[in-house]
Amino acid sequence: MFEELQSERLSIRMLTSGDLRACHELNVEIGWADVQASAQDEIERHRRWLDWTIRSYEQLTALHQPPYGERAIVEKQSGQLIGLVGLVPLLAPFQKLPSFSGQADARSSAEVGLFWALRPAFQGRGFATEAARTLAAFAFSSLNVTRLFACTTDDNVRSAAVMKRLGMRLERNPSQEPAWFQLTGILFPRIT
Repeated sequence: MFEELQSERLSIRMLTSGDLRACHELNVEIGWADVQASAQDEIERHRRWLDWTIRSYEQLTALHQPPYGERAIVEKQSGQLIGLVGLVPLLAPFQKLPSFSGQADARSSAEVGLFWALRPAFQGRGFATEAARTLAAFAFSSLNVTRLFACTTDDNVRSAAVMKRLGMRLERNPSQEPAWFQLTGILFPRIT
């Protein structure tokens, strides 16, 4: 089971049903809400996602699987949920990347993805990097993963900056498809 992680300014913890409002506000603020849906429909959609996320913690543990899924990023000073960070199964055509083989018609393979999203009011202060670094350290030390991937679009300069600060090797997908796979960061454990 996933234990709460601590960094200098943040706690990384499992989500609870009490996080619904903060998760909904995050999705609205970063543009992940369905603008065609009513506010009530969006809250209900987020409730279903949150219920599924919470249930998945127990089920993944029961199946002896990695602790995939999003976790709350909580600022210690205010106690406020300021974003999400997580480990996610990432299925993509990694062989398209130049350092893998640059194969244009590559099939998809599975890797462990590192995910983060932060409320705009808290961006630009190093919180995303701190949260992602804390979770990456857990993945390398406790889960013994070989590498972590983060993917985004070319125009997501904030995520690219986080990838660089984490020490990820950045690679561009020459085919540019799918769009979320335009820029990939690859992080390996630091061996000391």
